[in-house]
Amino acid sequence: MRIVIAVLAGAAALAACVSARPVASTASIASHVADAQRLAGQDLKALLTLCEPVPPKVAAQDAIDRLVSQQIARPAPEPGQAFDNLYYVGAAWVSAWALKTSDGVILIDALNNGKEAAGVLEPAMRKVGLNPADIRYALVTHAHGDHYGGAQYLVQQHRTRVAMSDVDWAVARVKPEVDSASWDRMPQVDTVLKQGEALVLGDTRVTAQITPGHTVGTLSPVFEVKHRGRTHKVLLWGGTAFNFGKDFGRLDSYIAATERMAALAQRDNIDVLLSNHPGYDGTVAKLAALRGNPGGADNPFVMGTPNVVRALQVMGACAKAQRDRFAIEPGGVARGSPPLRDDDHAHGDDQHG
Repeated sequence: MRIVIAVLAGAAALAACVSARPVASTASIASHVADAQRLAGQDLKALLTLCEPVPPKVAAQDAIDRLVSQQIARPAPEPGQAFDNLYYVGAAWVSAWALKTSDGVILIDALNNGKEAAGVLEPAMRKVGLNPADIRYALVTHAHGDHYGGAQYLVQQHRTRVAMSDVDWAVARVKPEVDSASWDRMPQVDTVLKQGEALVLGDTRVTAQITPGHTVGTLSPVFEVKHRGRTHKVLLWGGTAFNFGKDFGRLDSYIAATERMAALAQRDNIDVLLSNHPGYDGTVAKLAALRGNPGGADNPFVMGTPNVVRALQVMGACAKAQRDRFAIEPGGVARGSPPLRDDDHAHGDDQHG
């Protein structure tokens, strides 16, 4: 209970940091969307799905279950090595990243359930030369089952320890905010991380940045990777879509988090931005590019700090547009907005999670 109270106070303080804004209007919505489009250019267009209107209510349970089942059924992409010490071993809809250290593997997210962990994640790890038995930690980015569902299997099979933000664990251990029959239950969390705390394994340090919005305690890990002798710094954005309904506090927290992380990226020279859903960051295409040019000096995952900042600004601008839609329309969708797609009503497609 103390954690939840502290979380709410922290979220309020974070939201208060968002700069003063003009009164919401159709003009302000159009302005935010135009800002996002300008910032996105051609290379970040996948993020513009965030600027599409979303409904004011969380999806009905049958819609969530139907969509999750459909997404799990999609064929998994080819796994691959993004950096010397980072591998993609995830599914078509949701990511799983294996961070290799001198003392085993930190797995960032664990897919939807044990069946998927056994049928997708473990074979993918073996294909890229990793041993699933070496998974020391499953670091869960947020408390939705498409990210923690496979963790219980890993605990049982490999004695994997589970890490998560203190904020989301305080919620998930009582009752998940969103659930699905396709998701296995949340296991006991061994390590809870607060803002700025680090998970250290061998020669690798992963710093927890708490970026509330998508959930109240979304965790966006920051860590170093290497490519051909050069060190790069990664921010893995831990939760992207606005699928929590008409919640101004959450949107304000999301906007504040994008602004704070943009400043952090500039300060710390973060030059790689990853996602926990491969549709947002172009994971599959970038891995294919690496396979097609194995001796190349350039790595398509390395965006450069200005482009990391730009991506965060795109997400922030889309959040501002959605906030203003909710402010002026009872249904949350401004007149003149494009119609909602079926998959906008549930937890998300490959670019909505």
